[in-house]
Amino acid sequence: MSEAAIETTGIILERKGEILYRVELMNGKVVLGHLSKPLTDAKAELADGTSVLLEMTPYDFDHARILRECPH
Repeated sequence: MSEAAIETTGIILERKGEILYRVELMNGKVVLGHLSKPLTDAKAELADGTSVLLEMTPYDFDHARILRECPH
């Protein structure tokens, strides 16, 4: 039985690669986030300070998938 994904929000700190970003979670933890497939296909580029919706697994709290930008 697989565990449900965890959705949370974070703030982009810096771009680390074509699809990789350092993202700060609301609790202050910094994780490595990668763009979801739709954002990658759209060649999305997120600016520092952008609020984003993230998806994480309950097994790895160091990495997250960036699903979309969040309105402020």
